[in-house]
Amino acid sequence: MFSTRSLIMGCALFSTTLALPTPQTTTDAAHCTITAEQLTAMDPSTASCSGAAFAAECADASTAAPAITSAFEKYSIHEPGVQAALIALMLFESGSFKYNHNHYPAPGRPGQGTRNMQMAPFNEKYATDLFGANAVSAAKAAPNGQDPSDAVLALVNAKDEDSFGSAAWFLTTQCDASIKDGLATGTSAGWGAYLENCVGTTHDPARDPSWTKAKEVLGA
Repeated sequence: MFSTRSLIMGCALFSTTLALPTPQTTTDAAHCTITAEQLTAMDPSTASCSGAAFAAECADASTAAPAITSAFEKYSIHEPGVQAALIALMLFESGSFKYNHNHYPAPGRPGQGTRNMQMAPFNEKYATDLFGANAVSAAKAAPNGQDPSDAVLALVNAKDEDSFGSAAWFLTTQCDASIKDGLATGTSAGWGAYLENCVGTTHDPARDPSWTKAKEVLGA
């Protein structure tokens, strides 16, 4: 349960005495944060990594929240509707933050991973943006028995803020600006356009519950 004080939820101010979010009273929306409490409200299974099949890859809500906040600040993701969509995508793609490398169907697709399960070519672009072409080339040249694309994936998964930052990076660098604008509206049309025209997947109804819940928690 929340305390009796008001809580900043996404970019809206929630009060425990109100059923719906009221407009935020601060004008400094750029400093909104994502909290562990918000993530567990969206998906209770993020509270713990107990029993995770890939324990070394699992991040619980207390680990995920600051990493997501850092990514949203880095890539200027301040609209609650956009935040909700990115979190929902990561929850779905990573099995509630339980893994950051593709494992299904076994043994998984080499090089696909991070919390939004980016394909290997995008992870190479992402790693190049983060670390430079020389670092990526060095990783690919010395994979220590790994597929070279897995060596690149290891670079972007090494820090939580980078692994959780990939969804925001992808939206802001690989997609048309209209996609982000559509997500900010919080509409099904915007969500569908994001999935189909940005992520490159179908608008499967199975993806909607996490998106709906994330919007509710963030007041989108």
